[in-house]
Amino acid sequence: MKTQSPAPAGGAENFEPKFDAKGLLTAVVVEADSGEVLMVAHMNSAALAATRESRRATFFSRSRNKLWIKGETSGNFLQVEEILVDCDQDCLILKVRLPIQGAACHTGERSCFYRKLNLSGPAELKRIKS
Repeated sequence: MKTQSPAPAGGAENFEPKFDAKGLLTAVVVEADSGEVLMVAHMNSAALAATRESRRATFFSRSRNKLWIKGETSGNFLQVEEILVDCDQDCLILKVRLPIQGAACHTGERSCFYRKLNLSGPAELKRIKS
């Protein structure tokens, strides 16, 4: 049975993100028109604030322990059109626009999800035809 929260007056709710123990939210990045999944990254409160202010996707690098603006090296900036928030407020979907001929993946691929894993047989990755 579906449980519903009462709708707040005016249809607006407070945004109260539930950051994990490391202060991060998962951010799934999708192409605004097609819904194609481009990448998954993490955001801390500073990255989220920078993204909202600049409309350029900004993330927190766990390996480098610092903020990074997607595209600052490659020029393939991700222009954020909309941010969707899940029911628990612990995960976001960023709807973005890529530059023409742009790539979201550091490998130069349009999407970081350009391979698939066999469901049976050997655990091999196969390239997805683009």
